[in-house]
Amino acid sequence: MSFDKIMAIGGSGLNAQLVRMNATASNLANVGVVSGSEEGAFRAQRPVFSALLDGDTAGGFKNLAGGVRVDKIVDDTKPIEQLYEPGNSMANADGYVFSSNVSEIEELVDMLDASRAYQNNVEVITSAKDLMIKTLGMIKV
Repeated sequence: MSFDKIMAIGGSGLNAQLVRMNATASNLANVGVVSGSEEGAFRAQRPVFSALLDGDTAGGFKNLAGGVRVDKIVDDTKPIEQLYEPGNSMANADGYVFSSNVSEIEELVDMLDASRAYQNNVEVITSAKDLMIKTLGMIKV
């Protein structure tokens, strides 16, 4: 496998985890947000990934077999919580507000997992670079 391909695969992993961390950060920022309607309530965002096969392209790189691509970002399907708060200015005519479907604990765990996966991709790229430098050093001798 070529050095460029290793870097591109590692880079695609970095990009995927960065998208995941950004979605998680957005979800965490909207934990306590309420709305006057179920349709207006914030829904957690989830990135959808797919494996790249031979001949696929992502981020301007071709033939990234083994890499990952961000296909889309979808709304989480967990139900929206309905809270009775008649004094809330956002409450509907029946006195209910609708809270986001974001679980703070789940998001924090997802953020930890994404940051560790990001670090693993950094280590892959660093190891490949170090091996390339050692190989070039052996050629010079």
